Amino acid sequence: MTIEEFLQLSAGKWFSHRTSHDLVFKQSKNGKSDLIIEMLASDHPDVVKLCQQYEIDPSRANCGARVNWNGTMDSDQEKQSGSTVLVIVPDEGNPNEGKLLQEIVYDDRTPVVGRYNMGSDDALTLTIESETMSSEERLWFASPNLRMRTSMVKRFGGFTQASFTSEIRMGGGQPAAKVDAAAKSVSS
Repeated sequence: MTIEEFLQLSAGKWFSHRTSHDLVFKQSKNGKSDLIIEMLASDHPDVVKLCQQYEIDPSRANCGARVNWNGTMDSDQEKQSGSTVLVIVPDEGNPNEGKLLQEIVYDDRTPVVGRYNMGSDDALTLTIESETMSSEERLWFASPNLRMRTSMVKRFGGFTQASFTSEIRMGGGQPAAKVDAAAKSVSS
């Protein structure tokens, strides 16, 4: 599966259930969210703008995605909602690896270029490292309508959080032919 096929298969509305574990304090939290993932063409104004913010030639962008979320954690009844744009910039000569650009959601964050790796097992691995934290997230499809994610976040000072997320497609996916083609790739 290519990175484009993975993102196309990810497009749509999802119900997400996450269990997070704080490994230092030995506490667990559960969260539920609604996600809407929308594919963006490489020439979409938001993709071009994000490339320019990272000082990367927009013509190198492969594709992008807008992710919207709205949810809660069981220990905190306050709604958590937001939106971000992601842009894929493949390495020259190897489209299965490259840069991951992410829209800065919070003004106090410095832009950090992440990395993506589309594995031969059809799992997508995203890594981000900065002076204060590192994260690795692995995403894969158990079926076209069931996506799984694991993540590990390590912060400066020893705080570590691990999470597992299952996501069930609620609708708004890609046309059946694209999903069927990607599903064949997932199941083989």
